[in-house]
Amino acid sequence: MIRRLRGLVAEIGEEEALIDVGGVGYAVRCGARTLGRLPPLGEEATLHIESLWSDQAGMRLYGFLGRDERLAFVTLQEIQGVGPKAALGVLDVLAPGELAAAAQRGDKAAVARANGVGPKLALRIVTELKDKPIADGVVAAFHGAVRPAAPSPGGEAVAALVGLGVAEVLARRVVDQATLRLGDNAPEPALIKAALQELGR
Repeated sequence: MIRRLRGLVAEIGEEEALIDVGGVGYAVRCGARTLGRLPPLGEEATLHIESLWSDQAGMRLYGFLGRDERLAFVTLQEIQGVGPKAALGVLDVLAPGELAAAAQRGDKAAVARANGVGPKLALRIVTELKDKPIADGVVAAFHGAVRPAAPSPGGEAVAALVGLGVAEVLARRVVDQATLRLGDNAPEPALIKAALQELGR
């Protein structure tokens, strides 16, 4: 079973990337967040892979830049009603740590922002993930009161773009790209400006 691929980014589509490993092209399904953070075409990428089989589609590879994202993807699909598409949708709007925090505080509205996830399924997700390891062995609960994390410049930049009418998935993608260009310590105004430039391309 394939668990990791390292190769050149040959193509990036709307739902998948083509990774060239020694002349063999692997079609890998990815969420919008992952696709937006892949290196440029022709550069090397390493993807953590989850392989799934279905009678209709055969073998499909799902790729993630972080091991924690792959583990969260697997954990989400243990919940009744959550398939690969919904799991990718959840991870597009919530990184594993954010998903863990949302589950702990019962924030079904945050999960319901994902494509293909309605209020009932969102409630089931936060209920079943509470106190459950979500990513890399980190338990999704902090026993006692949970203090909300201080908003990051990237999160604030995403919120600002959404306020301007940009779809949240697209806003996260361009802010991630801006963060890669400017660095993790870039201030919010610089991230917003760079993200708007990405939107204009």
